[in-house]
Amino acid sequence: MTDTTILLIRHGETAWNAVRRLQGHIDIPLNEEGERQALALGRALAKEKLDAIISSDLQRAMQTAQAVASHHAGIALQTDAQLRERAYGAFEGMLYQDIQDEYPADFQLWQARDIDAVMPHGERYAESFRQFYDRVIGALRRVAATRAGQTVAVVAHGGVLECAYREARGIQLDSPRDFQVKNASVNRFTIAGDKLALTSWGEVGHLAPAAMDDVI
Repeated sequence: MTDTTILLIRHGETAWNAVRRLQGHIDIPLNEEGERQALALGRALAKEKLDAIISSDLQRAMQTAQAVASHHAGIALQTDAQLRERAYGAFEGMLYQDIQDEYPADFQLWQARDIDAVMPHGERYAESFRQFYDRVIGALRRVAATRAGQTVAVVAHGGVLECAYREARGIQLDSPRDFQVKNASVNRFTIAGDKLALTSWGEVGHLAPAAMDDVI
């Protein structure tokens, strides 16, 4: 069975990331710093031999993916709604502190990592962490199944990267997250069949101040 290589990338920074306002499925664009991060990311991956570029259909991911695609003529950006961030229902659009104040019991379940807890529904239905995890891992496996032997850049969200990391490392879903998921980071995985393996995590050298100096 031939491995598929996936460069799993978190989108660049948004204004809501900067103030810890929960985004979920709300379609927030990159802020100025996020745009700079995306440009630096695109430049860093310019010489990667990519066969496809696939993005969540939310604009913060698509903007980041476009910056990568701009260096790879002939590769059309594809989108997949199954790569969206977790749906947080009524929590979406709220600051973390406000969630704690307004929904203390639900907030406690969330922070305690109850993987089957579902937040109150808002404009959009919420999903449990288990539901989200199954959606994400299923989407990544489908990418691998249709692109065996290829190298694919997948641009998504922090929660998506968390799911992939847990799957590859065999980390229980209800354990604390003791690893960082950085904006515009490159994280490399291989998938053979249903087996997801991690080869590199948290590549952010392209975001170092010296590397970003000439990014407008």
